[in-house]
Amino acid sequence: MKSPLPPRNNISPSYLWLPEGNWNTLLDFLAERFSHIDRSVWVYRLEQDGIMDEQGVCYRPDSPYVGGVRLFYYRQVDDEAEVPFKEKILYHDDHLIAVDKPHFLAVAPAGRYLHQTLLVRLKKRFDMEHITPMHRIDRETAGVILFSKNAETRGKYQVMFQERNMHKTYEAVAPFLDNLKFPYTHRSRMVKSSPFFCMKEVEGEVNSETLINILEVQGDLAKYQLQPVTGKQHQLRVHLSSLGAPIVNDQFYPKVLSERAADDFKDPLQLLAKSIAFVDPISGEERYFESEQKLHLCDAM
Repeated sequence: MKSPLPPRNNISPSYLWLPEGNWNTLLDFLAERFSHIDRSVWVYRLEQDGIMDEQGVCYRPDSPYVGGVRLFYYRQVDDEAEVPFKEKILYHDDHLIAVDKPHFLAVAPAGRYLHQTLLVRLKKRFDMEHITPMHRIDRETAGVILFSKNAETRGKYQVMFQERNMHKTYEAVAPFLDNLKFPYTHRSRMVKSSPFFCMKEVEGEVNSETLINILEVQGDLAKYQLQPVTGKQHQLRVHLSSLGAPIVNDQFYPKVLSERAADDFKDPLQLLAKSIAFVDPISGEERYFESEQKLHLCDAM
């Protein structure tokens, strides 16, 4: 169902499905679920008609809690840190945008980032509300990412990604694995881990695969070319870490380090989405987009 709230400042409203539960009021649920936000903030937002259901009915501070309802609201991020790095448009037409994303810029609004995201920047730049990312790369990862500009043709590109009819290459700097013969194919079963944003390898049916090759070696470090066959969350980071070569400056693998300050842009993750190639499902042309950014072994030593 279409949101009852219009986009605001090129940002679409967020939504939340209410789970079944025994909270007396919606306010009680919000204050517990989002405990990092002061209860008084939720009271103010409810009093300002800032949260409503699919029918456009506004909730008040004393509205009873009802599970199974979808609520719409505008996300708010106080004191959002500016990301001082700029994206570069590699290509765009009536259907597609190819972007070279810098490190530290989130693709879409989430967590501490709202306006300082690539999606919002593109919506403002092109003055278009219906721009949508066709795939994701981590905030910490730089490189090529594709966006759809046209809702009518978006499905053709989505099928292309679902059927893996494209070729992606990444580069990463990590310790040199002198015990392996390259090219090397790593396969494993990956599942959700703890904390919730991490993944891990377990025994069982394989669901992830990466082809790994060496581009350059300098001392104890190597620059790897990574070609993912599958697209699991954090797949490249998990695969290299499990082989004993965690990517330089990885904050999650092999263990989660303390959270960076929002304005800490030092020591970027040495992972780059270098290129993507495919046959355009609209024009039939062969497309190839390559990041202009480079990883240097000397910078990581």
